[in-house]
Amino acid sequence: MFRIVRSTAYAALLADRADLHQAYADRDQADADRDQMTTDLTRALDDMAQTDADVAKARRVLDEGLLAVIRQVTAERDTARAERDTARIELDAANAQVLLDAEDRVALRALLRIVRKQGPQGPADRVYVLYRYGALHSLHRSAEAAERAAEAEGAPRSGWTAHTPGAALPPAAQVDWRVQPLAVGAP
Repeated sequence: MFRIVRSTAYAALLADRADLHQAYADRDQADADRDQMTTDLTRALDDMAQTDADVAKARRVLDEGLLAVIRQVTAERDTARAERDTARIELDAANAQVLLDAEDRVALRALLRIVRKQGPQGPADRVYVLYRYGALHSLHRSAEAAERAAEAEGAPRSGWTAHTPGAALPPAAQVDWRVQPLAVGAP
């Protein structure tokens, strides 16, 4: 009987020892798996940090590019607005000049009708037009009367010169006062 118990105990002891070796092997495998998981996790965290850095760099580059585009578009918009404002001013000036020219023609026609009528000196064959910076100021029977009208408006009393026929006139906008003869035809 002693032998049976001993053999049974010994078999149980061998089975326990095999279980212990299996437990040690399982523990070692679990440690190895844990170490591999830790390595994989560390690598994944490093990859994620690199990805975050790449995304941040890409955002900075994109933001700088967008800011450059916004600055360029803003500058172009401001230039276009300035050009539009300049064109609007030029258009307003051109419209005003057209209105002044039409007004001058109407006034000149009315004055010519009056001059063509017989006055105390008889019908005039020419009149003298007084211009101020190229704009019609008044109409007179003689050059002296036109000069007196300009002097009454503040023109200097001296310095009047006669225009040589056929000579080029300076631009009207550059001349303070100009007297120009104008032939009057029959109505």
